[in-house]
Amino acid sequence: MADTTYNVGIYCRLSNDDEREGESVSIENQKLLLQQYVRDRGWNEVDVYIDDGFSGTNFQRPGVQRLIEDAKAKRINVIIVKDLSRFGRNYIEFGQYTDYLFPSIGCRFIALNNGIDTGVKDGSNDVMCFLNLFNEFYSRDTSKKVKAVKKACAESGKFNGNRPPLGYKRDPADKHHLLIDEDTAPIVRRIFSLRASGMTFRGIATMLNEDGVPAPGDLHYKRNGVANPRRVNHKWSESTVQVLLRNEVYIGNMVQGKFGTLSYKSRKLVAKPEEEWIRVEGTHEPIISREVWDTVVSIGLKKVRKPATANGVRSIFVGLVYCADCGFKMQNQVKNYTYKRTGEPGRLSYFICGSYMRSGKSACTIHTIDEAALHQIVLEDIRAKAQCVAYDRDRLLAQITRMKDKEQQSRRVSYEQELRLATARVAELERLMQNLYEDKCTGVVPQTVFQTLMQKYEAERAQKAASVPELERRVREQLEHRQDVERWADIIRQYTEITELDESILFELVDRIEVSEPLRRGRTRIQDVKVRYRYVGFIDDAMAEEGRKIV
Repeated sequence: MADTTYNVGIYCRLSNDDEREGESVSIENQKLLLQQYVRDRGWNEVDVYIDDGFSGTNFQRPGVQRLIEDAKAKRINVIIVKDLSRFGRNYIEFGQYTDYLFPSIGCRFIALNNGIDTGVKDGSNDVMCFLNLFNEFYSRDTSKKVKAVKKACAESGKFNGNRPPLGYKRDPADKHHLLIDEDTAPIVRRIFSLRASGMTFRGIATMLNEDGVPAPGDLHYKRNGVANPRRVNHKWSESTVQVLLRNEVYIGNMVQGKFGTLSYKSRKLVAKPEEEWIRVEGTHEPIISREVWDTVVSIGLKKVRKPATANGVRSIFVGLVYCADCGFKMQNQVKNYTYKRTGEPGRLSYFICGSYMRSGKSACTIHTIDEAALHQIVLEDIRAKAQCVAYDRDRLLAQITRMKDKEQQSRRVSYEQELRLATARVAELERLMQNLYEDKCTGVVPQTVFQTLMQKYEAERAQKAASVPELERRVREQLEHRQDVERWADIIRQYTEITELDESILFELVDRIEVSEPLRRGRTRIQDVKVRYRYVGFIDDAMAEEGRKIV
């Protein structure tokens, strides 16, 4: 041992929570303490590895990963830390490094303040596993306390974000309260104004970039006098504009808690269902009026329509009418003529199956329908459903939900069950791993058995944990269906007395219209027309209607 050359890697870590504990745990003090220890023993200091502002609950930190790679490459053969908690607070991963990896590559591990030194075989290291358990319990308790404080702040309408949204700044008297930033608020007002005028997200982003308006991230970093490390092109994007236009903060509301972590050990953010968001209205001065906000929201509900036809005439139904049999879009045809008796011009507009137009009877049948008749059918259908909503909203929505939920409910139940089982299994495996580690520390479980079981448990835990976000997404999609029914009812109820259709109404309400092939019964022409509504789909069955007839 006397001839061994010790090449030391010094590791220092400081988390955001540690900053409140004072100078004793600062990076600089950790480094000075450990460097002095190395010099006193005449060892070689190879490098200092630092993770500043990183949690110890996982080991995916740049500093610790570089440290481990250098140990594997034999660049260092001693790792020294101030105490065990600096290296990490996840006792399972900690044990994998100190019990397996480091001994297998001949790397000595020292935790100075804990009296831990794996190069000394006197039994003093037996306490390490218990110290690791204590550190994890501390981390778990701290996480719970931090989350509780943040939730309480959010529920009281206090701002919890790292930096204020574009257009706002922190109140100097209260960092949890937002004030309008008159330097950047005009950018927000301009974006909402452009969208309210009908401009697309991409068009807005392009205009801002052409005018040299800095993106939100760039503005933040520029104010702090540092370069933006996360963006290369420094440009507005379509998604940036879209996110801004959907943020209720601009009408004075605080909506927080949209994301969370799977556990205190994971820093990966996952989206939460909307019903779990914390929304508090009227927490600060709005930048955008409610009228402008409603206009922008209504535009978001509308579809992009096709331009006018070559002859300059465009039906309001273009892009909405489909053949009920082949599924092709129906084409709008317009014939101009002159009345023989009066000499006045006339116009006939109708729809015809696109597949029939392209390939003839071998593909489909004609399915033609007059636009005027279609207009009347859709108008009556909207009015009838609006009146049903106004008359007995709850009963109708219950009928629609029951009809639409037959298949979706079974899916939701299945997804919810899978999610519960996966979450429970992850928790169970973590308990098993904790008990196994404790049994190993007390000598109840042999080292070989411990290693085999730990690898098995960890592999299954990682697999189950990875499946949880996707299952949560599927459950959330099924729950959103019920919200869609409510949204449809809120929109259509305003059309109980509608007497005329226009594009804006159709864009707001109708997803597609399916037209069947007309049938002849004597002199009667019968044709089924079904309207598929946005958010709820086909609901004629729920309304106990069999469709409309053209005579």
